[in-house]
Amino acid sequence: MNPIKSLASATWAPLVAGWNSLFPSAGKLPNEVGARVASDLAMERSMRQAMFVDYERRAMVAMMRTMDSQDGRVKMVHGRIAGDVIRGGLVMQTQSPVLQREWQAFQGRLQLNNAEKLKSDARGQVMEGNLPLQLVLDDSRRVAAAVRMPSDTLVPMTAPNGRFKDPAVAFEQRDVMTGQVLARFAAWQLALGRLDPQNWDDMGSMGRPLLDGCASTWRKLVMTEEDLVLRRRMRAPLRLAHILEGASTDELNVYRQQTEGEKGDITTDFYLNKKGGVQAVQGDANLDHIADVAHLLSTFFAGTPAPKALFGYTDNIARDVLEDMKRQYYDHVDGLQDAQGGAYAFAFRMHLLLQGIDPGPDEFYLRFAQRRTETANQVADLGLKWMALGLPDEYIHREMGLDPQQIRDMKIRQATSNDPYPNPLKVGPDGLPLQPSTQNHVSVTPGNAPKGESATAIAAPGGNGGRGRS
Repeated sequence: MNPIKSLASATWAPLVAGWNSLFPSAGKLPNEVGARVASDLAMERSMRQAMFVDYERRAMVAMMRTMDSQDGRVKMVHGRIAGDVIRGGLVMQTQSPVLQREWQAFQGRLQLNNAEKLKSDARGQVMEGNLPLQLVLDDSRRVAAAVRMPSDTLVPMTAPNGRFKDPAVAFEQRDVMTGQVLARFAAWQLALGRLDPQNWDDMGSMGRPLLDGCASTWRKLVMTEEDLVLRRRMRAPLRLAHILEGASTDELNVYRQQTEGEKGDITTDFYLNKKGGVQAVQGDANLDHIADVAHLLSTFFAGTPAPKALFGYTDNIARDVLEDMKRQYYDHVDGLQDAQGGAYAFAFRMHLLLQGIDPGPDEFYLRFAQRRTETANQVADLGLKWMALGLPDEYIHREMGLDPQQIRDMKIRQATSNDPYPNPLKVGPDGLPLQPSTQNHVSVTPGNAPKGESATAIAAPGGNGGRGRS
């Protein structure tokens, strides 16, 4: 029996149904007409699926790896972005204790609480433009691992209309040299995150590396920098022109040997018995003219989401301009967080379906804890303002990147553990302990704070009832 075809059996029916509910547009819709694939790609894709991998995409991924290994600037861009994406780790936001318990076990098995695992996935997503995670099951039908696969050897098996021919054989991994099929994956078996595909509704449209548009500029930049070094070595040193009028070839060779042999001396005098002289030939006086290198460098960083000032090339940039550029960069990082978190959320949902749990689309939300758009001070200030407006604590905690259920449990434990003579805990209708009558007073004064600092004042009542110093 073909092990791939067996995935479509009744044993895996919940996964197939769950995948179809998550991606209804991936199959044939009753009222859809026409083709999703561009005309210039349809013929090329059909020929490629028959025999080979996508060599153009593979060459681009290989180019990104070469750039990352040979240029410290590219390595820093990839590493900086990957580090900013995973900062704070993953947070599961749900009100269900069952989903919270399943997530904690799932996170531990897949090592999603390991920063190195998250950063490796983030670097792969940035360098290759895709994050394909193979969901490996154990004997008890649990997702035991999410193994990142090389995306340049994966071929989506799609029809000319852009939909999978068979969701049970949605992807094939092929040998680069022979085109032989190494493995086949069902649609639910591969959690795929794609960056900037040409058409998201086209299942055969893979993502693009983050710096693929900068490859041509990078080649020119490296070539120009090498030429600059060669030019300095060849044209910068001072040279001397020795002129001996009427000297024969033998006399000139003897003079040359004697003169070059004395070059190592601290002072060298030249003695001539014929008419002639020694003239200094100055080096190139325009070696500081590197506007072409500066232009290519600026062009290269213009194609990256991060401003070049973050990597040491300040060029007298104004601080307010840098702050605006950083905000745009962090907006891009937030999008990368959503793409990577979406792949993990898909894997977790497939695990739940294997356990017989079918959560609704709004029963859990998986995200990275820290959104890089705001600083920690701005997040705290925004939370205090929401509190002053009377918004529910659960909404505030969720928007701040915290787990509301975990905060709720910690509040209950704190209320029952601090008092050495505890009274019976009084809880409200929401299950939270009732707060004492003396509340912290939060007030907001718009525009009454320096840039980037809090404009929120908090008055916490003390032993004197908040009257201050006497």
